[in-house]
Amino acid sequence: MMLIPDCEIDRWLAEDIPFGDLTTHALGIAQRPGRMSFQARQPMVIAASEEAARLLVRVGCVISDICPSGFKLEAGAALLEVEGTAEALLAGWKVAQTLMEYASGIATVAAQIVHVACAINPNITVACTRKTFPGAKAVSLKAIMAAGAVPHRLGLSETVLVFPEHRVFLNGESMISTVTRLKIVCPERKIVVEVNSPDEALLAAQAGADVVQLEKFSPDLVAKVLAQLAITAPDVKIAAAGGVNPANAADYARAGAHILVTSAPYFAPPADIKVIISAQ
Repeated sequence: MMLIPDCEIDRWLAEDIPFGDLTTHALGIAQRPGRMSFQARQPMVIAASEEAARLLVRVGCVISDICPSGFKLEAGAALLEVEGTAEALLAGWKVAQTLMEYASGIATVAAQIVHVACAINPNITVACTRKTFPGAKAVSLKAIMAAGAVPHRLGLSETVLVFPEHRVFLNGESMISTVTRLKIVCPERKIVVEVNSPDEALLAAQAGADVVQLEKFSPDLVAKVLAQLAITAPDVKIAAAGGVNPANAADYARAGAHILVTSAPYFAPPADIKVIISAQ
């Protein structure tokens, strides 16, 4: 279970209603009872419904029904239903709706990539990068995990991934020397090396990298690298990265990649969620 703390939910609310709802107050309708339902306007994988519900509870609503994150839904499906005063319903309405729309958009695209890739290779892993919008990491990660993907890296502090941008500062140090040093300094970590050419991939694999990440390789080139490594470094895992999306994920899976590294879900259009508010 991934927990997003109450302080984060309070921060979202504070952005939208820092000093209450002036319109509702001015109309004198704050204490009138009502009901609010959220429905899918399109097929989607729902995400962050639990956080939307917690948000609505914090403004005074009572939850009557909820669809958990990760469910694949058709248009018209009910996502969340709550009751409360007009003040409570209208205070949480847009924040809850927008939260689920963005999270479900991410989850829907992540699920598409997982589906097409796993149809080719059930053991393939779809890993989503750390390229989340600043401040939205927790929601983004919950969304991709609800869809069956995994985080590629939670951040710079917990993984070892050597980019070409690191190697420009190594004064020409050999790949084998770099990988050997990292295994000594970080013996409990897998060593991942990103490369830009088949020759670099071969060097990284032969140097002992646990994972070689192929940046913007075509599926055909991924297959060619895997064919070479099957002889010289059969245990190394190959990650295809850069431009992986629902349209080409199956091609990379057919090429034999063990891991698909993608940022595509984070740039998905928000899902379309309908909200119905009625007085009781």
